[in-house]
Amino acid sequence: MGFKGEQHPGVQPSTDNTAGFCLNHTMLRIKNPDTALAFYSRVFGMQLLRRLDFQEMQFSLYFLANLQGDEEVPEDKEKRTVWTFKQRGLLELTHNWGSEHQKEFSYHDGNAEPQGFGHICFNVPNLEAAEKWFDENNVSFIKRSDQGKMKNVIFVRDVDGYWIEVVQADLLAKLGD
Repeated sequence: MGFKGEQHPGVQPSTDNTAGFCLNHTMLRIKNPDTALAFYSRVFGMQLLRRLDFQEMQFSLYFLANLQGDEEVPEDKEKRTVWTFKQRGLLELTHNWGSEHQKEFSYHDGNAEPQGFGHICFNVPNLEAAEKWFDENNVSFIKRSDQGKMKNVIFVRDVDGYWIEVVQADLLAKLGD
């Protein structure tokens, strides 16, 4: 018998109705796709899997992932679209056309009042090396790995101000109770 999940009040057992459900992506709204795509591709090594434009509604979706070397992504656009929506852990960046030309425009980062959305998170193989990489790329830090009560956890901001947590999984084994 495999792991069935931790128990907590409010947790309900899954049913056959949810068999095969999978979290596919998290979406962030972005002001300028050029700067956001440059940030996520350069600083976090993500690849653009698929861009979908919606002319009538004037917005574009950009689906990004950290692909592993052996993953085969379909070249055909329709097959790649289906493949994209079957993946786990993607980042969708949504650009509402024209926002890049509005000088004072910005999205709520979720951490200012009223709080709501908090952050996305990346696991890295070497937290110290990642921290140096962020410094080399002038990434804005919220918290470095040696600051605060939670050591070995970094928080940075992306170009739209969203918070990104960065961890090295094996350093978190004793986290919490």
